[in-house]
Amino acid sequence: MTNGWPRAGLQRGGIELRHFLRNGKEMSGHLTNVVVALIVAAYISDDVPGTRTPMAHLVLAGFAAYLLFQIGLINLPQILVTEREEGALLRLRATPGGIPAYLVAKCLLVVVVAVGTLALLLAVAALLLDGPLPHGPGDWLTLLWVTTLGLLAVVPLGAAIGAVLPNPREALALIMLPTMGLLITSGTVFPITSLPVPVQQVAAVFPLKWMAQGLRSALLPDTARTAEAAGSWELPMVALVLTAWAILGFLLAVPLLRRAARRESGSRLSARHRKAAESGALPG
Repeated sequence: MTNGWPRAGLQRGGIELRHFLRNGKEMSGHLTNVVVALIVAAYISDDVPGTRTPMAHLVLAGFAAYLLFQIGLINLPQILVTEREEGALLRLRATPGGIPAYLVAKCLLVVVVAVGTLALLLAVAALLLDGPLPHGPGDWLTLLWVTTLGLLAVVPLGAAIGAVLPNPREALALIMLPTMGLLITSGTVFPITSLPVPVQQVAAVFPLKWMAQGLRSALLPDTARTAEAAGSWELPMVALVLTAWAILGFLLAVPLLRRAARRESGSRLSARHRKAAESGALPG
């Protein structure tokens, strides 16, 4: 029975993806992020210091990385916490292979949404703002593997975070502040070399900095590498750091989700619903 969980996960992921495509409210949130990135880039006219690369191109590459990061580290944990509150993990306890299949389904949903959002941003930016696109097969290949590794780095980590967050009402507040801090300190909206060295060193621990750097290497001309902290794209380091985060995320996600499922019970679920109703978060 348990050997069929990959297929069950893919089937569940396909169903959830169809539901997402029919949900205008959820889709509009991702479209809004793309619009914000385009508006910000449209109002930037300077070049990257020391290069002839438009700063708008650097910002678009950085926003592309941040959109992938956000979907994995903000949207996914909120989805998991909300479904836990609705009793999804409780139902999975009685399903053989339920937790791995559930994780596969969420990964499929997030990956498709993330890749679609990235493709939309790059296509519209290229059409309306003369935005950056890969210049040859090698750059397209880099875009592919950086996107893949970047999602592998953040999606399992997002699942692990979602397994331990307290409730949907607190989830966004707990996640948003650190992710916005990483947006500012990871070189996504301006060259990382303009930041103090200690800040650069802290940002280098987290995947967003390397996702943005990898995408810049695929989207910007090779001369733009002089604006990087090391004066190069450091693609082997990009691959190493993102792979390390992917392994860490997978090692954490499944046991934490199983632990969260074991702790679920009908009485706990009822108590949470009663508390939410008393606070006005749910109808009484």
